[in-house]
Amino acid sequence: MAMVQDSPATGSGGKARAGMQRFGGFLAGMVMPNIPAFIAWGLITAFFIPTGWTPNTHLGQLVTPFVNFLIPVLIGLTGGRLVHGDRGAVVGALATAGVAVGATEPMFIGAMIMGPLGGYLIKLFDRALKDRIPSGFEMLVNTFSAGIIGGGLSLIGLVVVNPVMTVVSNALGAAATWITAIHLLPLIAIFIEPGKVLFLNNAINHGILDPLGLQQAKATGKSIFFLLETDPGPGLGVLLAYWLFGKGTVKQSAPGAVIIEFFGGIHEIYFPYILMKPILVLAVIGGGMAADTTFMLLHAGLIATASPGSIIAEMMMAPRGGYLPILAGIFVGAAVSFLISSLFLSRSKDEFSGDTLAEAKSMVKDMKAQSKGQATKPAVTGGTPAATDVLTDIPNRVIFACEAGMGSSAMGASLLKKRLKDAGYDIPVEHLPVNQLPSDAQVVFTQSSLSERAGQVATGAKIYIVENFLDKSTYEKFVNDLNRLR
Repeated sequence: MAMVQDSPATGSGGKARAGMQRFGGFLAGMVMPNIPAFIAWGLITAFFIPTGWTPNTHLGQLVTPFVNFLIPVLIGLTGGRLVHGDRGAVVGALATAGVAVGATEPMFIGAMIMGPLGGYLIKLFDRALKDRIPSGFEMLVNTFSAGIIGGGLSLIGLVVVNPVMTVVSNALGAAATWITAIHLLPLIAIFIEPGKVLFLNNAINHGILDPLGLQQAKATGKSIFFLLETDPGPGLGVLLAYWLFGKGTVKQSAPGAVIIEFFGGIHEIYFPYILMKPILVLAVIGGGMAADTTFMLLHAGLIATASPGSIIAEMMMAPRGGYLPILAGIFVGAAVSFLISSLFLSRSKDEFSGDTLAEAKSMVKDMKAQSKGQATKPAVTGGTPAATDVLTDIPNRVIFACEAGMGSSAMGASLLKKRLKDAGYDIPVEHLPVNQLPSDAQVVFTQSSLSERAGQVATGAKIYIVENFLDKSTYEKFVNDLNRLR
């Protein structure tokens, strides 16, 4: 039987990685809710700039304000809200506006600094004055404090932070251009591909690659940096190799994982397959380098970030005439990853059982919980995830919750909706970020690493734990609970 490595280290190295994962999760929390704004900007750019599908000078006026002002302010607003709710959001947006006004380059890094800073300062103010405001003066103090702090930060942002961020942005852009020009860009796969398995992908993609990509896309209409982390090819190659050379449960689960990875863009689906045989990280590195080399040689690029990283999103964000280079890179990466994975798997004497895959998935769960700064709960026995409380009534809706409410929750909601329809239930299924769960939610499906937070937000909800979207046991348990209420 294949051996799975021990759970993530708890020493200094493990703490450092967990810290990086939490940092990446916070960056993703600022960026991912605003992905629709990125996509809107990308589509407007693709259609209306002079080299776009349908050039239009009047409509093209939206391009620069969107990327230079609107999107940074949205990021700053979200960062402030993550720190201190709506008051933090307002102050974070005001602080970011000072950085963004007059900027010649997109101030995404500045927004990621000023937004949370604004939220943190107003949080400190509210904490200091808690229960000390005279009765009747609450609204006056609250509104003026947010306005004064936000206005002051906007002035600091304009005078101090804007020039510094301009220098930093130009330096990063120059470094990225230089690395591309000397043909060393494919080497970045050595860091990106293992980082994805360690849940550092959000820090890499949203914290580094997206700002560089948007800066480059503004100048040239597309950027290769949007392809480096989102490319589904390397993961696809590993899953195809397991489909061909795997055995038992692992072989049976691989086809469904292929669909979720390639068409759904949920990269987490292939992480357990690498953790079962860690040497396969060489396959995704090789596939990533091959894909990036192909992208570079064929001058491939996207007009905006593709989220999630599915073939559908990649094609939607492709510039005019840019489909073939993108497809070539994705499939070359998948082919190289498949060949390397096949070499290791075909010669391996390990027999991957369902228990081995379950152990790997449990490791992924623990690592993902660490990335969110949460403690993991003990694994559920018997193969059926547990739920809190008891279902006492047929709900009027069901909510599938994940960190951002866009990727894994959307996939899970789709599978659950189909199962309910097959069982004869016409119950709406929604997908939301866990922090945006309504307080009156009746039934919530989520991962164990988010279950505690879900219970804190939706205090009266029955919570069903789902770790593997293809595992139908939790969906069946919910249907059985509904049947007992008929």
